[in-house]
Amino acid sequence: MSSTKNISRTRSQESSAAIERLYITMRHLFNRGFYKPMGVSGETLREALLQLRPEIYGSIADEKAELNGLLYVIERLPIGIEQCRFINLTSDEGYSKSHFQAIVPPKRRRNCYRIDDEQMNVEITRGRSDIYDILTHLTFIFIESHKIKDRVLIDESGELTRDWQKLEQVILQEKKLNLIEREKAISHVSNILGRTFAEVTDIYDAFGTESVPDRFLNVIYWLGRLAIDEALGGPKRAITFSPILRERLGHHIHGEIWANNIKAVLKQNGLLKRPIHVISANMHSVMNSIFASHVLKIKYKGKPDFAIYEDLSKSGNGKDRGKVEEFAMKNGMIAMPDTSGTNIDVQIFDTAKIDFSKTAFLKANIPQENQPVIIVMDYAFGEQAYETIDELLKPYKEESGETYVNVESVSIMGKAGILEGNKGDIMIPSAHINEGTGDNYPFENELNAKMFDGEGIPVYSGSMITVLGTSLQNKDLLKFFHDSTWGVIGLEMEGAYYQKAIQSASKIRKSIHPDVKVRYAYYASDNPLETGSTLASGGLGTTGVKPTYLITIKILEQIFNCI
Repeated sequence: MSSTKNISRTRSQESSAAIERLYITMRHLFNRGFYKPMGVSGETLREALLQLRPEIYGSIADEKAELNGLLYVIERLPIGIEQCRFINLTSDEGYSKSHFQAIVPPKRRRNCYRIDDEQMNVEITRGRSDIYDILTHLTFIFIESHKIKDRVLIDESGELTRDWQKLEQVILQEKKLNLIEREKAISHVSNILGRTFAEVTDIYDAFGTESVPDRFLNVIYWLGRLAIDEALGGPKRAITFSPILRERLGHHIHGEIWANNIKAVLKQNGLLKRPIHVISANMHSVMNSIFASHVLKIKYKGKPDFAIYEDLSKSGNGKDRGKVEEFAMKNGMIAMPDTSGTNIDVQIFDTAKIDFSKTAFLKANIPQENQPVIIVMDYAFGEQAYETIDELLKPYKEESGETYVNVESVSIMGKAGILEGNKGDIMIPSAHINEGTGDNYPFENELNAKMFDGEGIPVYSGSMITVLGTSLQNKDLLKFFHDSTWGVIGLEMEGAYYQKAIQSASKIRKSIHPDVKVRYAYYASDNPLETGSTLASGGLGTTGVKPTYLITIKILEQIFNCI
């Protein structure tokens, strides 16, 4: 029994060391300014990722290709990046004012620009976590490109397998395939990838876009093509970091602009000195929780509010969402689409302008000057959480002097990985632990598990770990966090950074009230300890709707003092 524990502990330690090696190498490469993925530095990254074998990347260490992991990564990188030998990570350096069209990945909010046939520029405005995220994903696709190369390159003379030659013919034709042509191509590609015809067919359409339905073939071909060219002595792939990015990183440039924009709007609307409640959430749950049941009461007569929220979350329901937003804008909501480069949109709710008889909430009878103002900010990304909240909680500086922001509470609602439970369950943390440092941030959470009794959703309480990247976790490491005295119930990427900024502002800088209230709650997007339940296995669908709105409603009930 003890020997099994020792083996398990050793594996978790190896995984932890692999993550540390990845991050040290990435920071070194960033400071250096460039690297070649097929060179020594790239090899270090590849070996560390292969040793780690993160759950999200499935069969990364096997000879066969990892399909779900590849889809997960491709959805977070710009279309066409697989064709580019040169990937340049930049700051916001003015490309939005050029003729270049921004390419925004489907599942990551970042602007990317295809400079020419060989170069893709990726804008980094969300801090180090964004760089780590991209480099981890790129390292994964380089590993996958090696697998393709190894299976199709017969010898150093450049002779290639028949399957590869057939795939190349299809790609060079540049035409939409009919069913017979597609299935022939899938047959060849399945051999190249070491996967069955059925496995490739099942995931094929998920890669497609409206304009390029057969994109899966393009991704596989170009990943293999560039790796083959390098192996035969051709030009090497390179990743560079622009001098401006290296100069700006860590200086809160975008976060400061973002926070000052919010404070300026508060000042213009006479809201700066009112009690302020900050909520980190999505851009629909607060608005819908307050207004949707009234706006759509005729259409959904007799149906529960959660049925409304579920319908509003479905694609193709933009008309109803537009009605709710239009009503909200006329009743105290100010929308602030981001212009700072943080990619964090904001909504401001002046509750003095809300007719609470037309909502599902009751509000305490308090004077106008004390009626709460709610700032809803879209999700930050990793370390960006510290930058944005740190700047938002600072006093507003003008020529006439400083105005302290009267922040009464900060609420963080989001999705996270769960270590004991299922997708859609709720987690209420009592502390955040920063992965890799042991830094920990205990707090008094205004939310607790009892508040969700009778709602039909399991709720877990305990500490949560703020990880350096969700794509760098494996079962051995997560099992250690869960089974050890840390007693971790889940993992996410921002909690420790939020709490670090809140504690700094309230306890050290004294820029906000020392007894500021904090609320943290997460719903489970995946369980990385269960095979087939990782983020790469697909989204939540409507499973996340009820926990999202339950958490939102509990937060709003406390802000409105109606419980």
